[in-house]
Amino acid sequence: MTIKIVVPISGGKDSQTCLKLALREYKADEILGLFCDTKFEHPMTYKHINWMRSFYGVKINVVCAGSVPEQVIKNNRFPSGGARFCTDRLKLRPSRDFYRKLSQEQGGFEVWLGMRSDESIQREARYRGKLNTELYKPNDIFTSFPKYLHKNGVSFRLPILDWTREEVFELLNNEENKLYSLGSERVGCFPCLASGDKNKERDFALDQFGSKQLKIVQQLEEKIGHSVWTSKSGYARNNKDQSDIFSGCAFCAI
Repeated sequence: MTIKIVVPISGGKDSQTCLKLALREYKADEILGLFCDTKFEHPMTYKHINWMRSFYGVKINVVCAGSVPEQVIKNNRFPSGGARFCTDRLKLRPSRDFYRKLSQEQGGFEVWLGMRSDESIQREARYRGKLNTELYKPNDIFTSFPKYLHKNGVSFRLPILDWTREEVFELLNNEENKLYSLGSERVGCFPCLASGDKNKERDFALDQFGSKQLKIVQQLEEKIGHSVWTSKSGYARNNKDQSDIFSGCAFCAI
């Protein structure tokens, strides 16, 4: 069966919403999920992706181009709002390669992205003027994507671009990742090290796995000589020795 729709899956609510919408218009065997594993996900996310496979009857391929800790060490810094090298290396590049290979094997298809304008100021500006009913060239959405993808028949759609958070949860009807019910705001890397300090603090304190992730990050801090906290207040709240001079990156976070 030819794949007509590819849905990048993160384990979060927005990509799951796109998957559910695709199933309203296409058969399950015409849809393919793509999960880019960063090796920095919560166990509940892995469990949820497996649940989606079974519940929706859709195949979800997994690709892995390394891990977040590896990228932190390689770049000698933590990712930030202005330097999302983890997204580029662990998600965008392997996705691009996957689309290229699939289009060469079978011809064109649509990629349904779970992007919403009201998620952040950055996304609202980035997608201003775009419509959820239109098809776009891959490099119109991600400038790093090659033009030949469109020549191979690959197009991108933003089905929930103008949706609100409330509309997403209403459609999912309690089928979403259980991390949301525990208080996590965003699901993907756990936590997203490019997000704001309060988001990281909340996820580190969420459960035992969060505590384990904090220890890994603290070890990374020692290796690269930089703090994961991006503000003076965040650094102060999370470091007992207040005599230290703040060494955080101070980059803008989401």
